[in-house]
Amino acid sequence: MTTLPNPRILTATAFSALLLASCAVGPKAPDATLPPLASGAFVGSTSAAVSAATPARDDWWRLYNDPVLDGLVTQALAENNELEAAAANLRRVRAALGESRAGRLPTTTTTGSYNYGRQSASGFTIPGVPTSDEPLDDTETYDVGLDVSYEIDLFGRVESTIRAARADADAAAAALDIVRVTVAAETARAYADACSSNAQIDVAQRTIELQSSTVDLTQRLLDAGSGNGLDTARARSALESSRATLPPLRAQRDGALFRLATLTGRTPAEVSEAARVCGRPPQLAQPIPVGDGAALLARRPDVRQAERNLAAAAARVNVATASLYPSISLGGSIGTTALDAGDLGSESTLRFGIGPLISWSFPNIAVARARIAQAGAGSDQALATFDQTVLTALQETETALANYANELDRRTALQAARDQAATAARLSRLRFDAGADSFLTVLDAERTLAGADAQLASSDALVTTYQIALFKALAGGWSEV
Repeated sequence: MTTLPNPRILTATAFSALLLASCAVGPKAPDATLPPLASGAFVGSTSAAVSAATPARDDWWRLYNDPVLDGLVTQALAENNELEAAAANLRRVRAALGESRAGRLPTTTTTGSYNYGRQSASGFTIPGVPTSDEPLDDTETYDVGLDVSYEIDLFGRVESTIRAARADADAAAAALDIVRVTVAAETARAYADACSSNAQIDVAQRTIELQSSTVDLTQRLLDAGSGNGLDTARARSALESSRATLPPLRAQRDGALFRLATLTGRTPAEVSEAARVCGRPPQLAQPIPVGDGAALLARRPDVRQAERNLAAAAARVNVATASLYPSISLGGSIGTTALDAGDLGSESTLRFGIGPLISWSFPNIAVARARIAQAGAGSDQALATFDQTVLTALQETETALANYANELDRRTALQAARDQAATAARLSRLRFDAGADSFLTVLDAERTLAGADAQLASSDALVTTYQIALFKALAGGWSEV
């Protein structure tokens, strides 16, 4: 009668293995501490154009109340190819996490074999006994079995591998969020650049129309004998200079439209017609909600990615450290081997085995220590990267706040300068008509007005650009909205 292993022995062995499995080796993860912020507020949050009391929004582009912009950002978040690639990478990393988690489970192998053959008679000789000349009989052998192996995670290798894979998956999710932030911001920027270029083109065309009228006037005066060729030449020179500003502006607009098409997953020929004809950049009617510095660091996906990369690097130090110690597995097998298929499963053909398997690579101890050193250096690098990412996040936000606030002040001054230039141009024309001033004064005033109009249009474009840069620094757009 076949004797099976004592269940109590198996239970005690398994329980002891579970107790030992809690003894992980290696250092703890470095502390990813965020720097303290004075009062939690940004340095540049005192401007009236921003609101530190209101949390930053994920769907910040809706603050512009521009249906065209809303539709373009929604399309980009749904069809951008970089987003699709980042999402595929996240699925790949999560699948790797599933593979790591499977390390907690036992490995099972089923076998089945059939063998027909004959052994050599000379292999069964007994010393001192004459060898028979008769061949051995042909035999058939049947075998079916099940092997089970389970690694005891005595030094935490499996658990540390799972922690590293989980942190990798979190970092990949944060990387996807980073792409979302970038796609939303760059789509809005491309749309705003196209609109701003159209606005600047409109200013240039109005200036050209005014200067064309001036050229016609000087030509009529010359034809009537009361003008001179110098005034006509100066007027034509100013007109051609204004015309020369149009091609770069058109190229700038087309480039923005092509960027917009790429961001939304379209070819340049399929660019949005609404964006092509839009005449002014989107405008905000309220202060930008920025929240506080602590909230920024909690929401920025690049900070979360750096922290998760740090956790993964620390876990890999533990994985490398575990290689210094032996690997222990519990294994068991059960099966049946018979010379006739009909005997498979009978008590006399049963076989089983159970026992631990210990492996320890003594000769490779130097290799293991080198891997630990590599993993430790990687952890130090990840910690430094995390600290730098936090500082960069604060720098980007403060810079965006400063750029925005100062450009608003500049636009206010440019608006006042433009109004004064328009008044000067009107008065100079009246004085010329009354014979009190030369035509050179009129040309100079109109040139000043054209420059003021162009500067104001450029400042309007920069205000919107800096707004979008601030929204991007605040990590708006990273979540599904």
